[in-house]
Amino acid sequence: MASTLILLRHGQSTWNLENRFTGWHDVPLTEQGTSEAAEAGRLMAADGILPTTSHTSLLQRAILTHHLALHAMERLWIPVRRHWRLNERHYGALQGLNKKETTARHGEQQVFQWRRSYDVPPPACEPDNPFHPRQDERYRTLPDDVLPASECLRDVVVRTLPYWHDAIVPELMRGETVLVVAHGNSLRALVKHLDGISDEDIAALNIPTGVPLLYRFDDRFDVTERRYLGDADAAARKAAEVAAQAR
Repeated sequence: MASTLILLRHGQSTWNLENRFTGWHDVPLTEQGTSEAAEAGRLMAADGILPTTSHTSLLQRAILTHHLALHAMERLWIPVRRHWRLNERHYGALQGLNKKETTARHGEQQVFQWRRSYDVPPPACEPDNPFHPRQDERYRTLPDDVLPASECLRDVVVRTLPYWHDAIVPELMRGETVLVVAHGNSLRALVKHLDGISDEDIAALNIPTGVPLLYRFDDRFDVTERRYLGDADAAARKAAEVAAQAR
């Protein structure tokens, strides 16, 4: 059966605004972020894209974006499943640091490698660090060997794809319209898989906040359509802003 997937990065968060590495730290949306979330819902409704089921991470910026987008579509009633495998990439010891200040300290090449290389993680944080997931109640039942102290994008791909195959693909195969509200890097992991992007080229992919990315699949599960909803130039500008955060 033909099916539809919408990937939505959460609206601007407070640490997006402050240009900090956020990762698994739980921060709220800004006023702009709440507006982006509601606008994302309006864009989906205007395009006739009405989700029938949905998924988010365990972080409030994704959960609130999901809620506000569905509220704008009057579809708060659809099923939702939340899972840690859709969380943002864990930035290790960089979490909480300002991106430009970190670049000034370590150099643009090193910070670019930490942010964008496929397989080089930032320095890890210790288990007693407040930013380590072991210190967060929502992950108390998870075994230590799945809790990251730092992640590169390859690590995010490894933890995200099992959820994609086990939870999301079965819904798409039933012909559902599936909304996934997550984060820049967990969505980059999914896009890398869907679009067949190489390990080298994925460094150049930037996903804007609050702009729905539509995929349509045919009955053989081949992609027949891929596009951002709304103004394509505006989506490109917002993606360029993401790319420039560390400079």
